[in-house]
Amino acid sequence: MSQPTPAPFSRWLQPEHLLNLLLVFVPVAVVLEYAVHAAPIWIFVCSALAIVPLAGLMGKATEHLAEKVGAGIGGLLNATFGNAAELIIAVIALKAGHHDLVKASITGSIIGNILLVFGLSALVGGIKHSTQKYNRTAASMSTTLLFLSAVALIVPALFHAVVDDPSTARRELSTENAVVLMFTYAMSLLFSLKTHKHLYVGEAATEAPI
Repeated sequence: MSQPTPAPFSRWLQPEHLLNLLLVFVPVAVVLEYAVHAAPIWIFVCSALAIVPLAGLMGKATEHLAEKVGAGIGGLLNATFGNAAELIIAVIALKAGHHDLVKASITGSIIGNILLVFGLSALVGGIKHSTQKYNRTAASMSTTLLFLSAVALIVPALFHAVVDDPSTARRELSTENAVVLMFTYAMSLLFSLKTHKHLYVGEAATEAPI
């Protein structure tokens, strides 16, 4: 006997849909900003609550795309849209001249992804599975890119601390580091999506236990 179809409203009360109820704060934040001109703290709170379900919907969308386009492109889309908030903050803050805010946002994103996202994933996965597996090639490349990024961030800071040079030289060094990082990232995309995409096919890829 088939189960009765739940009412539309009761479907939204299911656990996987509860966060979507926070979507009501999207129009509320818009009204507070442009119609009411409320205090910034209330606009910030409503915006923060509204972005939670939007982030969840974005994650589900990239998961569905990954089922169609493959694990390699799906992972790229997931990583790209997962950092959309940092990109938006960086563009707006740079236009306003808040360079320290951009640095703090990027630093917080790096720490959050390494400690919170990966750490929590490993913890929850370890509770359910005695042995977890990961793609050895993807992990090696990600580790290398992370190391290069850390070096690129540390070198200008060391240059600033050791060398008493005009800010122009430091800015040129930072620009050159950014160009190198963008080129390296482009080559990593070519490696994972074109030349060696057979190594990023999920179950067929080489895996190592952790």
